[in-house]
Amino acid sequence: MKLKTLATNGILAALYMAVSFFIQPFGFTNIQFRVSEMFNHLIVFNKKYIFGIVMGVFLTNLLFSPLGVYDLVFGVGQSLIALLITIFSSKFLKNIWLRMIFNTVVFTFTMFIIALELKLVLGYPFFITWFTIAAGEFVVMFAGMPIVYYLNKRIGFDKLLS
Repeated sequence: MKLKTLATNGILAALYMAVSFFIQPFGFTNIQFRVSEMFNHLIVFNKKYIFGIVMGVFLTNLLFSPLGVYDLVFGVGQSLIALLITIFSSKFLKNIWLRMIFNTVVFTFTMFIIALELKLVLGYPFFITWFTIAAGEFVVMFAGMPIVYYLNKRIGFDKLLS
């Protein structure tokens, strides 16, 4: 891995952690508005961002999650699965807006993995929990689309890791 790619992904992971730290009360359990999830949209510009996003999720869950090791398995697993689905879809979806919409839908749907975690660990009802955390994920990811899109116009995420 190139030094520039490594450094950029390290900064991304640190940003993910910092944003998650400041919204801690709303980033875990059955009602989640983890604003840092908007960084997931970087994957539509370059698949190399997967390293920074996954590391950010891992470190955030390691340091801040009240669910401990469970969140390392379920939370990181959910992010990795959703990111890989979005990377695969990029072969078929060429438009950036369609990719971000698809990414939002994938992340929203795969929140069932987190709902399963919360059912197993805390005994929360599965379907209600899936609905509440999926709704939070959808809001954050949907709101993040124009932000990340216009930041890309300024920064050039698509060319940053070329």
